[in-house]
Amino acid sequence: MSANLIDGKAVAAEIDARAGEAGAELAQSLGRAPCLAVVLIGEDPASDVYVRNKVRRTEAAGLTSIEIRRPADISEADVVRIVERLNQDDSVDGILVQMPLPAHINANRVIRHIDPDKDVDGLTEISAGRLVLGQPGLRPCTPAGCVLLAERALGELSGKSVVVIGRSILVGKPAALLFLEKNATVTIAHSRTADLQALCRTADILVPAVGRPEMVRGDWVKPGACVLDVGINRIEAPERGEGKTRLVGDAAFDEIVGHAGWITPVPGGIGPMTIAMLLRNTVIAAALRAKLAMPDNF
Repeated sequence: MSANLIDGKAVAAEIDARAGEAGAELAQSLGRAPCLAVVLIGEDPASDVYVRNKVRRTEAAGLTSIEIRRPADISEADVVRIVERLNQDDSVDGILVQMPLPAHINANRVIRHIDPDKDVDGLTEISAGRLVLGQPGLRPCTPAGCVLLAERALGELSGKSVVVIGRSILVGKPAALLFLEKNATVTIAHSRTADLQALCRTADILVPAVGRPEMVRGDWVKPGACVLDVGINRIEAPERGEGKTRLVGDAAFDEIVGHAGWITPVPGGIGPMTIAMLLRNTVIAAALRAKLAMPDNF
């Protein structure tokens, strides 16, 4: 058996295109395209690349993008004021504050000020509460992308056994709740889980999300399982030359690909889906705020 590769880039391109079509439909009623505002504080290189990709794909889909950059020494109060101005701006549908923030800024306090109806990353307490209660709302992008890719690979998820490795509020916990919404049976594993390897071997769908390079080995994965690798880690690659690096996931791809049923590559798997779901959330936020019906097939 050789695993089928789940092409996150291709699926993300489809979602981007659908977001653009839906945004164009909404624009006829709104009088403008749905708008995403991204706030970047400081000059973290990885964040800079990620924000540029978000802006590029937002504009390529025909949506409006606002990019607000401020130096790392900005005060927390000033960041909050930026968020509050965006909350009050009726032309802005989605607000995303790029993480990580500089150490002197409390990210939770900043997130708490984002209008939940514009919270396209699904991070506010109200967004989390809506998810837990099963109420309509904006869902965290990376976990939502995982569920969508699982459905593309397996179809109906009802009754599937899912093991999520990681209990973060960004991925692990919301991913578990989103799979529960699909009537899967979900276990959240973490650093204190007894016999983690044996637990992983029970999973029809395995979601490593811990940020540890190639932690999940080949013999942890049940033959035929679907592995959705959320991890993205940069490691040294001496085979490519001195000082060279490469990206790997939390799963040992080369060991797993021979017997899994489906697997996401790193890069090119979950990563592209995060931005695609961000664009989707921006369109959904625009429709909900204007009390408009979502376009068909979205």
